[in-house]
Amino acid sequence: MRVCLSVRWYRTEHRPTDGPSTDGLTELPRVFPQLMMAQCRAFWTGIFVLLTAGDPGVVLSFSHLSFNLCKWCEASSPQCRDNVCFSNCSLSSFCTVTDEICIAIWRKTNDTMTVHTMCHNPTLPLEGVDPSLLLNFTSRECHMTPQPADYGVMMVCGCHGEHECNDKLMFDKGANGFSKLHSKDVIPVVVVSLVPPVLVAIVATAAFYFYRTRRPDKPDPPVRPGWPTKRTLKLCQACNLPCVGVGARGDGGGGVIGPGGREESNAKHPNSDIISTTTDWQGQRTEPLPIKLEVLVGKGRFAEVWRACLLHGETGGVNTYETVAVKVFPALEYASWRNECSIFSDPNMEHENVVRFLAAEERGLLGYTHRKYWLVLAYHSLGNLQDFLTANTLSWGELVAMAASIAKGLAHLHSDTALSGASKVPVAHRDLKSSNMVVKSRTECALCDFGLALRLDLSLTVDDFANSGQVGTARYMAPEVLESRVNLEDLEAFKQMDVYSMALVLWEMASRCTTIGEVKSYEPAFGSKVCEQPCVDSMRDLVLRDRGRPDIPTAWTQHQGMSVFCSTITECWDHDPEARLTAPCVVERFTDLQEEEQQQLEEEPRQESSGKEDERRETDSEEPDNDLFVSTAASSSSSSSLQSPQTDSPTDEVSAADSKP
Repeated sequence: MRVCLSVRWYRTEHRPTDGPSTDGLTELPRVFPQLMMAQCRAFWTGIFVLLTAGDPGVVLSFSHLSFNLCKWCEASSPQCRDNVCFSNCSLSSFCTVTDEICIAIWRKTNDTMTVHTMCHNPTLPLEGVDPSLLLNFTSRECHMTPQPADYGVMMVCGCHGEHECNDKLMFDKGANGFSKLHSKDVIPVVVVSLVPPVLVAIVATAAFYFYRTRRPDKPDPPVRPGWPTKRTLKLCQACNLPCVGVGARGDGGGGVIGPGGREESNAKHPNSDIISTTTDWQGQRTEPLPIKLEVLVGKGRFAEVWRACLLHGETGGVNTYETVAVKVFPALEYASWRNECSIFSDPNMEHENVVRFLAAEERGLLGYTHRKYWLVLAYHSLGNLQDFLTANTLSWGELVAMAASIAKGLAHLHSDTALSGASKVPVAHRDLKSSNMVVKSRTECALCDFGLALRLDLSLTVDDFANSGQVGTARYMAPEVLESRVNLEDLEAFKQMDVYSMALVLWEMASRCTTIGEVKSYEPAFGSKVCEQPCVDSMRDLVLRDRGRPDIPTAWTQHQGMSVFCSTITECWDHDPEARLTAPCVVERFTDLQEEEQQQLEEEPRQESSGKEDERRETDSEEPDNDLFVSTAASSSSSSSLQSPQTDSPTDEVSAADSKP
């Protein structure tokens, strides 16, 4: 309109006076460019005046056009890569209101993605979008924020300050829902992810180490110095010679303890450990014992057994020593050592058929993994019963006496009364076998190895007994143990398990008795029916499914005493625990057999003496006939001598002639 007015003004001012009016129009093309430039200068000059001196509201209405330029599409298919999508919208528009921001709504339905872009006032509601979410959009970039939707996935972003800022959509995760990590972010994320499990593993390892080496219930005595140098020198010099057993509390014997193993002469002598403390049989802590380990004589699952030399002192300038057995436990078997100490610490446990306990010691640096735990016990040179039966046979008297000693030892364990008459806590051995018995002589044994023993204390609960677990040696396990159906509420059930195991040991002894006839080489119970070290599953099949027991040949029962012995064995390994004999009952039976054997031994000399008397009497009855024969012969000779002078004899004549003067 301003252009038209300018043309009209130009035509009015420059109209010629002497010509037709149409002649002035012929000059318009020539002057029009100049006129347009003048008008443009005037327009922008007016705009400048309005901006500098006009209404501020007008200024703001024009100023927002420089930064509120947004993409504006109803729906477009975005182009996505990694965690960034572009709206792919071809339309742009300035927002009409200063407070409006650029909005982008991203939707994903199945595999289809769409983007809706617009300008919107965040103070006004927007369909399907949380109003409070719109007020948080103040950044210059469009970061997508999840928004609940009735179907599919919906994300919204808002921004302002950058031209078409809602064209570039940024996702914390990729458009397909997967996180995109930049190479510079990989290392910190991996390190942060690995630090917690590594710390947990380190803490768990440290806790387990300290638990195994320094348990809360474990005694923690101070480290004490070793033996005096002078005394140690005398001990080592003396122990180079054979030790002479003098006995610490009586007899000079002792016991090889624990699972078998034959004597080894090339064993090492680990005497470099630091002695910490000693506990004697009365439970009192004393100074360390002067002991030197000599020969390794046995090695089992939990410990090694050494023959050692114990110095008693000096009497009249001569050192006195005792040969002892030292059972050495490693640090990991502290529980077994402590269990044996708790059993032996009861003075009422003393019995002639239970191995004699002398002391318990802890040796080595405190808390050190190579720390050793010692049990000092009596020593017996004949070794354990298994090795003894392998190398020796038994007579009938030796069999009955040795079996009775084993039954007496087990009866003492199971009894609630000590030899002195005082009350004691019954003990279940739970690992009774021939290698856990030592031979004191050919007629006497002693029980040992109480690492798995259980004190049948009435104060213990069923849970305490249940936590003790399925223990023992599979070959000697009772059927109820193999089947895990032990009546934990009945303490007698633990004693019945020991009786079953003892029956198998008695069978092994009977198989080596000369009374049965042909004696075969030693075999443990069940012999070749199972492997050398059978597992629980194989023993369960044999004992439970097949009801198998070691064979008792008919030849064994031909001997009257052996028949009673074998019937005792079968009653002790009965499948029903309640039908088995008790240990005191077995003692009574073997005592009766011993008395019968003793009576037979006493009757034999009487029979021999009575036989000799009968022979003498027979001889005496025959002597009168001989005398009669002799007297008759004598009388006949005398009569003949009386008649001899009547006979003419030249000899007599010569004699008579010669006799004349």
